[in-house]
Amino acid sequence: MIRYALSCDKGHGFDSWFADSGAFDKQAKRGLVTCPHCGSAKVEKAIMAPRVSGTRKRGPRNETPPAVPATSDKAPVAMISPQEQEFRAKLKELREHIVKNADDVGQKFPEEARRMHYGETEHRSIYGVASPEDAKELAEEGIEFMPVPILPDERN
Repeated sequence: MIRYALSCDKGHGFDSWFADSGAFDKQAKRGLVTCPHCGSAKVEKAIMAPRVSGTRKRGPRNETPPAVPATSDKAPVAMISPQEQEFRAKLKELREHIVKNADDVGQKFPEEARRMHYGETEHRSIYGVASPEDAKELAEEGIEFMPVPILPDERN
């Protein structure tokens, strides 16, 4: 996900999140990105300072979302296409199905997957956690698995 500072042709500034840099370009070209203040679809990326992560640990950030003028009852938002909404709904449905119908084995996922693959235990649907190294090793052993889709908080 990437956050862009945006501005419309009338000078209103606002922020919005996109899946990647190409997503903004596609949505803006189709007129799907609009100013929450005036509704203008003539929106451009504003100049932003890059966010660079440091190596030192710092205290919690006290970032506040951009203020919405008191005269407006609208909040900054980005629109997604009906196809993107349908895709998101299908991903959510898939995740819910996996969680409901599979056993959560947590950190033991790599070991349980191996035990099932090599016939040491009965095959069943499982989900859990695997490090990138564990996932690479499982794939090299020919053990089939897939990442469980993670969606942003529904309130975003």
